[in-house]
Amino acid sequence: MALGGGNFTTQNKGLPGAYINFVSAARADAQLSERGYVAMALELEWGPDGEVFTVEAAEVQKNAQKIFGYGYTHEKMKGIRDLFRNAKTLYAYRLNSGVKAENTYATAKYTGTRGNDIKIVIAANVDDTGSFDVKTLVDNVLVDSQTVRTATDLLSNDYVDFKSDGTLEATAGIGLTGGSNKTAITGTDYQGFLDKIESYSFNTLGCLATESAICELFTAFTRRLRDENGMKFQTVLYRTAADYEGVISVENAVSDSGWPASAAVYWTAGAEAGCAINKTNTNKLYDGEFSLNVGYSQIQLTEGVKAGQFMFHKVGDKVRVLEDLNTFVSFMEEKNSDFASNQTIRVLDQIGNDMAVLFNGKYLGNIPNDESGRISFWNDIVKHHQELQKLRAIEEFSASDVVVEKGQDRKAVFVTDRVMPTNAMTQLYMVTVIQ
Repeated sequence: MALGGGNFTTQNKGLPGAYINFVSAARADAQLSERGYVAMALELEWGPDGEVFTVEAAEVQKNAQKIFGYGYTHEKMKGIRDLFRNAKTLYAYRLNSGVKAENTYATAKYTGTRGNDIKIVIAANVDDTGSFDVKTLVDNVLVDSQTVRTATDLLSNDYVDFKSDGTLEATAGIGLTGGSNKTAITGTDYQGFLDKIESYSFNTLGCLATESAICELFTAFTRRLRDENGMKFQTVLYRTAADYEGVISVENAVSDSGWPASAAVYWTAGAEAGCAINKTNTNKLYDGEFSLNVGYSQIQLTEGVKAGQFMFHKVGDKVRVLEDLNTFVSFMEEKNSDFASNQTIRVLDQIGNDMAVLFNGKYLGNIPNDESGRISFWNDIVKHHQELQKLRAIEEFSASDVVVEKGQDRKAVFVTDRVMPTNAMTQLYMVTVIQ
């Protein structure tokens, strides 16, 4: 990160930036940034190697085959469909790069087994003697057609790069062969993804790994970026008792053949990223496609909540989220049970991210640290929080809850900010008096 950020104990930071702490109160032109951004490392049979690529909800249905190798309705796209039920943008990364398929005339655009399903068909053009119609087929479906005289005239398409040294001649179809995926995914592969994704901004980071070592790697990454770099996001893992508000642990396994037990991470990562700051996922209907194990007793559900597990349960004939919580369970006076609520964390993360963007983009290096400058900053913070209150994301906010003062260093600004995040109703206690 070019700018400093994260938590602070004393006002002794070396880098310019926004350092923001969130603590519990003792019983303690600003715009709201968009939500819906997910980052995930995936095992795929098609796609770029070693780089993060962006997929938008608006394009995934139309271009799924170009991006992931399979059409949107294909069984292998079930996880992506689950994620995009709520997500807006996916920053994807392919873990299992391998070998490109090829034949005499072309090489697959990407490595992976999906390249073996590509075929090149060449036929003499009926109208132009000496020219050839060169067609690219995926699963015997036409995806590209060109009419050329020689191989050097062929242009690469979304699926293959043509070889310029081939001699064109009519053929009923020559398939590409030799495409393969890397089979053993290691911590090094996941670390490569984390190194790349660190420069992106997102709301949730998803990981499908079931190995504890990989989950611990993601937990450590999340702690470092949230607490030291000031990047506010939550990571969705499978059965990981991290005891940290930045980690959400999905307890339910899926039973779908060919999919990892952790596949519910797809839907959860999308739902958490896409959830508005004035909303909660508690009791949210699971409208995805996986068969989730929801055979839990009331005692098991209660114990799961106490343990900080994100669980789905059966309500009638529907599957719903039991409670929108994270793994934080070690409550203390300075950091109480409010921090276990993902709705609370969304509000705090929104404030943290927005204030960092506001300060770094408008004030850092531009506005003098005098009374007028600090009043301007105070006005922007108050305006931002008033917008949160209009959305009912926070309540009982008063402009006097924000105090902007000169810090210990003449370049520093010290802000005291009090907010009360609003949580949705989740429990009813009722006494009915009979007259």
